[in-house]
Amino acid sequence: MTDVTATVVRLKLSLLRNGLRQSGGRRAAFVVSAVLALLFAALQLLGLVLLRGHAHVDAVAVLGAAVLALGWAVMPLFFPGGDETLDPTRLVMLPLRPRPLVRALLAASLVGIGPLVSLLLLVGCAVSVAHGAAGYGVAVLAVALALLVCVALARAVAAANVRLLSSRKGRDLAVLSGLVIAVGAQLVNFGAQSLGSAGLGRLAPVADVVRWLPPASAIGAVRSASEGAYGTAVLQLGLALAALALLVGAWARTLTRLMTSPDGSTLQAPDTAARSRSAADGGLGRLLPGGRTGTVMARSLRYVWRDPKTKAAWVTSLAIGLIVPVFNALQGTGSIYFACFAAGMLGIQMYNQFGQDASAFWMVATTISSARDAYAELRGRALALLLITLPYATLVTVLTTAMLGDWARLPEVLGLSFALLGAMLATGAWTSARFPYSIPQEGHRNVAPGQAGLAWIAIFGGMVAAGLLCSPVIALTIALNVRAGGAQWTWLLLPVGAVYGAGITWAGLRLAAPRAAANLPEILVAVSRG
Repeated sequence: MTDVTATVVRLKLSLLRNGLRQSGGRRAAFVVSAVLALLFAALQLLGLVLLRGHAHVDAVAVLGAAVLALGWAVMPLFFPGGDETLDPTRLVMLPLRPRPLVRALLAASLVGIGPLVSLLLLVGCAVSVAHGAAGYGVAVLAVALALLVCVALARAVAAANVRLLSSRKGRDLAVLSGLVIAVGAQLVNFGAQSLGSAGLGRLAPVADVVRWLPPASAIGAVRSASEGAYGTAVLQLGLALAALALLVGAWARTLTRLMTSPDGSTLQAPDTAARSRSAADGGLGRLLPGGRTGTVMARSLRYVWRDPKTKAAWVTSLAIGLIVPVFNALQGTGSIYFACFAAGMLGIQMYNQFGQDASAFWMVATTISSARDAYAELRGRALALLLITLPYATLVTVLTTAMLGDWARLPEVLGLSFALLGAMLATGAWTSARFPYSIPQEGHRNVAPGQAGLAWIAIFGGMVAAGLLCSPVIALTIALNVRAGGAQWTWLLLPVGAVYGAGITWAGLRLAAPRAAANLPEILVAVSRG
């Protein structure tokens, strides 16, 4: 009888090896990411070891294990394509029983860079609190038990949500990863600054509770054993072991249900689907203008809502555009002018407008026979973008102003935001016609191979050009603020910025339209490479 565990582990290794054979770029990306991840883990291990003897090192170790477990829990939800073996339904046609399959998949989960990084972090957490022979002996068991709980948690979450993750809505859930990463990075930065000023002692109350929650309880057992509290250590290890048993049991039951029940998650009654589509189209059509402008706006808004790559870009821009000014204001180091960051981030969405159409751009191209048609197309896309960016940039500016309490500068910052947004729309329209590039529909790449240079020129060149186009409004703002008595006239920057932004947008669309109309075949070739 074939050893199922060894076979599945070899399958995992084959998947990793064959994935690296696809292209040199993928191999390079894997090597670089692996080196960076292992370097990060090694530095964390060194830092935890150097913290040995600190009064609150146990709080850092326990919370570190808890955060690691949380990462394993959410990883399948936000990165469902990161591990092909996370979807057990791919093995549904094989004559496998749940228990051998659970053992095999659990062993396969321990293969890869992620488990190795987790092992190094858990070793650092255990070593930082271990003292004496008993402490080190428990540390060996605690590290192994905590790692098994983490991978079992990831498997249980993935199996419970496999129907969702294999659907279009499930893939759209991965869009939130950009938001989670952006918010998480700012929260970590904010927390690090807070701890730097108040000390690690603020973690102690939270750690006192978390040390009884698996798998952090296993790390807590190391400290208990080091202090001679062997009964407490046994209880904490027992909690981690019980959690592992519960997770494996729940995982096995889910596997049994997945392997024996049909998948009806994607079925929908035709009349219900038709009614939902017609209702959505009717509701959207009533709110938009008629003619080509309304049609183009509706199509662009549907891209934002339905296309995973477009949605990911929008979610990331919306999050970062809010996080940067708000978190800087919370930390007391921000400036009200940081609110313009929202307009800049959202204005980037105007770049490479035709790339999001991919090969379907040929249908758009057939409707463009003159510069006037191209202008109407670009205008509709710009107006659809303004429906989101204009109120959002205003909201971020007002919120930042309220947090800083500098209401006197609200008009000038709004004017600068509107001028910057107009400049971004203008340069975005021109670069869309001059430097189009393809966005691959599959995978995590946002640029087709060989077109990275075009993307860099379009985005960063356009951003520099937008900054230069805003220089008149920026110069006027500086002049009014440095001139004696000029502060009372800064309110004029609001209408001036709004009018300037509208004017520069109109000029940019007018300049880009002839270029787009004359280069439709070239644009189609450029955006169809993905």
